[in-house]
Amino acid sequence: MKKFEIPVYYKSDLISSIKDLRKIHDPRKQDYSPTELNFGGLQVVLARHFGFCYGVENAIEIAYKAVDENPGRRVFLLSEMIHNPGVNDDLRSYGVGFLMDTEGNPYPGWDTLSGDDVVIIPAFGTTLEIELKLEKIGATKYLYNTTCPFVEKVWKKSATLGKDNFTVIIHGKYNHEETRATFSHTVNGAPAVIVRDLEETKLLADFIEQELPNEEFYKLFEGKYSDNFDPSVHLKKVGVVNQTTMLASETQEISEYLRDVMLKKYGNENIAQHYADTRDTLCYATNDNQRATYALASEDANLAIVVGGANSSNTTHIVEILEDRFPTFFISDENKIHDNGDILSYNIHKKTEELIRNFLNGDEKIKIVVTSGASCPDSVVERVIDKLLNLTNTTVTKEEAYNKLLEKFKNG
Repeated sequence: MKKFEIPVYYKSDLISSIKDLRKIHDPRKQDYSPTELNFGGLQVVLARHFGFCYGVENAIEIAYKAVDENPGRRVFLLSEMIHNPGVNDDLRSYGVGFLMDTEGNPYPGWDTLSGDDVVIIPAFGTTLEIELKLEKIGATKYLYNTTCPFVEKVWKKSATLGKDNFTVIIHGKYNHEETRATFSHTVNGAPAVIVRDLEETKLLADFIEQELPNEEFYKLFEGKYSDNFDPSVHLKKVGVVNQTTMLASETQEISEYLRDVMLKKYGNENIAQHYADTRDTLCYATNDNQRATYALASEDANLAIVVGGANSSNTTHIVEILEDRFPTFFISDENKIHDNGDILSYNIHKKTEELIRNFLNGDEKIKIVVTSGASCPDSVVERVIDKLLNLTNTTVTKEEAYNKLLEKFKNG
């Protein structure tokens, strides 16, 4: 796989060494079991897969390249390049401006944008409408596109489905940048509707089976369907694609449910004409990280810490998986862990930070599972581990813990 040039301060010697060690002993990524580091009073259990994915490293490399190649020019990101506050703040420190918020609302910078400015399309991609707006302004001469190749793969699949007269069911959050971009590219060649989860999919199935009138569809899926969408016409042939950061298992569940609905309605002999198998659009990195998280959830640990941006969809899903098993704390960086043993954790249900007192409970020995989202630098995860080491009864250094791990792998 391609090696990307990203700033060294995003990297971690410890975590890079661990990932390289796991890769040597499991090159085909068939082992999702976590990695355990024993520091004496503290045991840290790291997920097999976490941190920057291919698409994120690609975006970071291109963004910093855009800054380096255009001294003296104004540089703008359409919106957050990835959902990580540290990375976006770092880009701001290099003078990069932002043209929109994450919901697509324009900032004042749009009014001054010109053909002499540098514009960076974020990893989520952007809509055809925004692309056209940039063309009209003339702001395409210095355009850098960091759209994730796996997002573009979804767009290509949607286009293929459209050519075969299938309606595209998009599993995603309708107001997320990536889903907005995927919807825009999809409706250019196919009817489309967005479903958030299995429950919305079951509602959609009621219209496939014509158990509810069309009028109800337009109310229940307001803002989530393409122009001139007719449920009685456009739900006879369907294929599913997803926002790549959604739970892969949930996308698969939605796909299988719709296949069963089509089987019931049209029969096995006609299924290929009414349901398109689209499993190849699932993002490998999201899938790997989520499978590694399920492996973490099988551990016998005291608590879990997930590191990443509060508005990161893939990180939120990791939290959802782990909080069913452990007390789970969701933090953006090590500064959320206070020296007095308190932690400022983001509650994904209340959508606010909460101060948790003495989250380690003063235990003499404690086992903590640790992972991060696909947009979180490994260096931040190592700093979180450092903070935990300072707060616990540890007798083993990071170097000693890694050497023990290395010896364990050497001995098989």
